[in-house]
Amino acid sequence: MDSNKDLERVIQDKVKPIIDTSMQKFLGISIKELSADISDRLKRTPLLDFKIDTSVPFKKAKQLFKEEYIKKLLQLKQGNISDVAKLANIDRRSIHRFAKNLKKEVQKFRKDLSSEYTKETTVKSIIDETLDQFKDVINPKRLEKFYKGASDLSKEILKELPTVELTLKEALTEFEKEFLKKALKENLNNISKTAKAVGLRAETLFRKIKKYR
Repeated sequence: MDSNKDLERVIQDKVKPIIDTSMQKFLGISIKELSADISDRLKRTPLLDFKIDTSVPFKKAKQLFKEEYIKKLLQLKQGNISDVAKLANIDRRSIHRFAKNLKKEVQKFRKDLSSEYTKETTVKSIIDETLDQFKDVINPKRLEKFYKGASDLSKEILKELPTVELTLKEALTEFEKEFLKKALKENLNNISKTAKAVGLRAETLFRKIKKYR
């Protein structure tokens, strides 16, 4: 998708320098791995930022992602079911059924300040979670300064970050690609072993791999 290429270009040319400047400001050094990890997660866009757990069977993991994605859309659109249905390109009744199970959360979404606030908190969580992985190699006092500056950094990133909105079908496709890519890597690209590990037939896995290449 052209939108994905545009996103990658913006992250490389505009967002990454902002992250690098913040590292110098708060840490006094540049850590390429830290910058790369934040940038890579942002490339999936905040809506597609999800943890891939290949210990969960493929079909179950896909269903869990679908639920999480719709939940994020509801949060982004402040609980407006019509807007979510339009963006996801699925029937409103499907969103209604899902929202019934999230009644309290949907009510909270409707009270949230704005979609920009939702995006900001999502980007901040990406920064915080990535920083958590570097706790053992960064000076605690400097790390604390970076945590405190994460909100301002999130706002700066969002000024440059283009909005990439995907239908549910497009989001599920991206999920499948990332899930199978990770599963194959964990199983040394052995299709039979990977298929068994994620609960798919080898023929089905091979067909999906061929589709996404």
